This record gives sequence, structure tokens and C-alpha cells, in this order.
Amino acid sequence: PMLDKLVGYAIQYYNDFVRPNKQYKSPNENEVVILTSIKKLLEEQDNNVTAEEIQNHVYNIGKNSGYELKDFFQLLYELMLGQTQGPRIVSFIALYGIKNTIGLIDDVLNKRIN
Repeated sequence: PMLDKLVGYAIQYYNDFVRPNKQYKSPNENEVVILTSIKKLLEEQDNNVTAEEIQNHVYNIGKNSGYELKDFFQLLYELMLGQTQGPRIVSFIALYGIKNTIGLIDDVLNKRIN
């Protein structure tokens, strides 16, 4: 019961203070290419993929993106999370799941996120 109460407080905090401040960036053509590359990378992974392997692939996409790596990851946060900072992207993918992350990218690409 106590945990349920705490989770309820966390959800209420998110709805009151975090969600109203989110500002999702709409992707431009170059950013669509980046997101599509990440989506394709995730779709190609099997169940035995390690976080380190995903991280290396995402870093390579970032290095080839034309952005500084810091700006690249900030861009991903703005596109997918509606904020300028966030968890390490691979930690996010591991927690949220590859399939759900692919769905989130689809939502961004189809402008269904807000």
C-alpha cells in the first residue's frame, strides 16, 4: 500500500511539473535520417545484443550525423523525450525496451508525439 501511494505521488508530480514543461522538437530532414538510422539499428538487433553494442552503434550514428556528440544526444532527448537532457540513451532503451523505443521513434517520425 505504501509503494502504491508513493507511485501515485510520483505520477502526480510528473503530471503537475514535468509534463507541462516538455517541448518536443519536430525533426527536420537530417533529423529524420538520424532517427530512421537508429530505428533500423534497433530493428536489426537480436535478443542477445548487449548495451555496449547498441551504444557503439548509436555513437557511430552520432559521429556521422554532423553534430557534436553532446548536441547529438541533446537532439535525441528533444525529439523523443521533449527535454534537453535525459538518461544515457542506451539506459533509456534498456529500460523502455527496444520495441517501445522503435514505437516512440515512429511516433516522432509520424508527428504523433506531444
